[in-house]
Amino acid sequence: MTTNSSNKVKVAIIGSGNIGTDLMIKVLRTSKVLEMGAMVGIDPDSDGLARAKRMKVWTTHEGLDGLVANEALWDQIKIVFDATSAYVHEKHNDICKRGGKIVVDLTPAAIGPYCVPVVNIEKHLAEQNVNMVTCGGQATIPMVAAVTRVSERVPYAEIVASVSSRSAGPGTRANIDEFTQTTARAVEAVGGADKGKAIIILNPAEPPMIMRDTVYTLSQGATEEEISKSVHEMVEAVKSYVPGYRLKQKVQFERFGSNNPLSIPGYGEFEGIKSTIFLEVEGAAHYLPAYAGNLDIMTSAGLGTAERIATMKLGVSA
Repeated sequence: MTTNSSNKVKVAIIGSGNIGTDLMIKVLRTSKVLEMGAMVGIDPDSDGLARAKRMKVWTTHEGLDGLVANEALWDQIKIVFDATSAYVHEKHNDICKRGGKIVVDLTPAAIGPYCVPVVNIEKHLAEQNVNMVTCGGQATIPMVAAVTRVSERVPYAEIVASVSSRSAGPGTRANIDEFTQTTARAVEAVGGADKGKAIIILNPAEPPMIMRDTVYTLSQGATEEEISKSVHEMVEAVKSYVPGYRLKQKVQFERFGSNNPLSIPGYGEFEGIKSTIFLEVEGAAHYLPAYAGNLDIMTSAGLGTAERIATMKLGVSA
């Protein structure tokens, strides 16, 4: 159990950009079990570090090395959120692992197992590093899992995540390839589809659009009623930590039989039910405006995961 006098687990956030700053504000305003210990960045003029200073959070612009150099504070940190980029996460994780820190990875690096809280968090509470997939993955994989859990098989699932270009910072833009690859793999590994595909669209529309996601699944062995019920139940589960998560309309269905199989280019022909699920994710506007639901669902999932680890693995009570 942590020795903090506040009985909270002290955390550090690496990355003072959009995601890191939004996460910091969530920890400070909403968490009953986590306490901000440090905000780590590399740009001394970043808005995230400036906000952290105003909110009385210890900061460094010398990267993770700057935090490690503060030995007394580093010893107190139990959980580290990495909100930087995939290509530097391995280095960050190595340092954290040597220091005995648990890492919640908000980059697409995927060194640790994929974690989508409403689907598989209980399986990964003992891990040193857990990966939060991507914003598109956090929004859509619960829907794939909702179809999978009532079906005998889901041969294929495809997700399309559309976000405002204003809510995509340099970290997101630098990781587009990793985004699509990581999300597609997680659609399979966590969502349960035999084959997954992911697409992200950065929409420059003005005024900025709220995050929209479309999920397509081809399933076998479940009725339309069973799929619809499972999807609605999963939406409510996600809403417990992302209140702005909602269906845009009823789930759409199309049946494919032996006389009209669905042809998936490069994959094959299949029979079954094609389900089309339309989602909208409105953010809580803790840092960026409400249209940035892609940030909100990512940071909310990361926060929820760390809080679960804090209570179940580190023994802190809410």
